[in-house]
Amino acid sequence: MTSSDTHMHSGATVRQGGPSVAVGNVKRTLAEELHAQIADEIVRGALLPGSALDETELARRFDVSRTPVREAIRQLAASGLIEARPHRGAVVARPSESRLADMFDMMAELEALCARNAAERMTSMERRALEAVHETFRGLTQAGDPQRFHEVNEAFHGTIYSGAHNSYLAEMTIATRTRVQPYRRAQFRNLGRLAKSHSEHDRVVLAILRGDREQAAGAMHAHIMTVWSEFGRYIASL
Repeated sequence: MTSSDTHMHSGATVRQGGPSVAVGNVKRTLAEELHAQIADEIVRGALLPGSALDETELARRFDVSRTPVREAIRQLAASGLIEARPHRGAVVARPSESRLADMFDMMAELEALCARNAAERMTSMERRALEAVHETFRGLTQAGDPQRFHEVNEAFHGTIYSGAHNSYLAEMTIATRTRVQPYRRAQFRNLGRLAKSHSEHDRVVLAILRGDREQAAGAMHAHIMTVWSEFGRYIASL
């Protein structure tokens, strides 16, 4: 990484001393920071469908080399937010509503299965870790910090994936989550959404701690489908 990769302009996070920086307990690479900012602009409509994404222009805009830009574009393509066309560059896309609905439907099923297995298989140490990360949300809800809430939210769901003790299920769930992540992230901008999300998480956590497999699965499925509904509300408000 060149010296020009140590920070980002245009309101992005300042980078210090290397390719990644800890944000709370979450370490994000420069490419991930670029991915998050560009994804946010696409979801908000600041970058319209059909808009070209030129690597050189993005590198100039964010004052970085083309290497993290290229990786960010690869991540955006994996999320379905852009179409990467060989030898013709990338353009902004947006999955159809039916395609997004299918993605969230599968996400809900996978996360429900993770929660069901976690209720049965989590060790006592893993249950304490889940309680700890869930408790972190309380202060964030009061602070109204969507960015930090998103980061802890990733850790919360990751703790449940791990606690399901099925590595293949975790891989599938993470892969699907990567594709819908920009849309999940956007809904945190809705007024009052942080508190509601914390309440939904609370029902999941209580069911897992009780060892209630079906209740845990049902609460998680309902949570993810609410996320889909909240994303629709966010888009309608733009």
